[in-house]
Amino acid sequence: MTNAVDETWFPDPAQLIWLATVLAAMVLYRLAHKKLWERGSTWPAHRTVSWFAGCLLVLVSVYGPLAERAHHDFPVHMLVHVLLGMLAPLLLVLAAPVTLALRALPHATARRLGRLLSGKAAGLVANPFVAAILNVGGLWLIYRSPLFQLMHHNMLVGAFIQLHVLLAGYLFSYAILGGPDPASHRRSPGERAAAMVMAIAAHNILAKSLYAMPPAGVQLAEAQTGAQIMYYAGMPVEITLLIGLCLPWILGNRAKTHRKKTVGRF
Repeated sequence: MTNAVDETWFPDPAQLIWLATVLAAMVLYRLAHKKLWERGSTWPAHRTVSWFAGCLLVLVSVYGPLAERAHHDFPVHMLVHVLLGMLAPLLLVLAAPVTLALRALPHATARRLGRLLSGKAAGLVANPFVAAILNVGGLWLIYRSPLFQLMHHNMLVGAFIQLHVLLAGYLFSYAILGGPDPASHRRSPGERAAAMVMAIAAHNILAKSLYAMPPAGVQLAEAQTGAQIMYYAGMPVEITLLIGLCLPWILGNRAKTHRKKTVGRF
């Protein structure tokens, strides 16, 4: 990878599709929010902010000069990885889009969506260990195979990998947090914690391996800077996921203890 970037930037067709898709996601979320408001229902403002912030991060990662520079600059590429594959998915999950859709859609459509989400296929991808393999395992495949070079020279391959990174990151955040959207196949906090620890270890080992053995076409200095970004910039997102996983568990145990103490007084 070199740091040379064309002074002029023009979006390619894949970027235009990304732009249209992200804008559509923002509009649909706003329309669903408006639907609830017209019915007299409320929706938490922080969830709306989280959705729009996540969408903007996706847009910055896949469209515009930063996305273009990521093809030539490995540290910038790793910054985009953290934004697109870690931070943006977490924000999108916290926005609870499925819950909003179930509340805003007509009852018949909402029931069909609910049945789809409670099916075996949804349960499989929502398994935290499967989600971790799709997420972190996909990264190992990208950086330790010819896919890394191919994604920067083939528009369709690059767009597919971007989509995979975003969706795999979303599934992983959803599977670990176990919500806030409904999860009929939710695993225990212990299982989700185990999957999280394994994923963090695999992600960090990958970052260290990139520091020592750069991908093809990447200079050692660039690889080391990029690996450090992958390791350290991803850490706050991982810590946030751990807090989100443990907090309901801790609060639930405290509530149970409080109820037992209250009952014991009588």
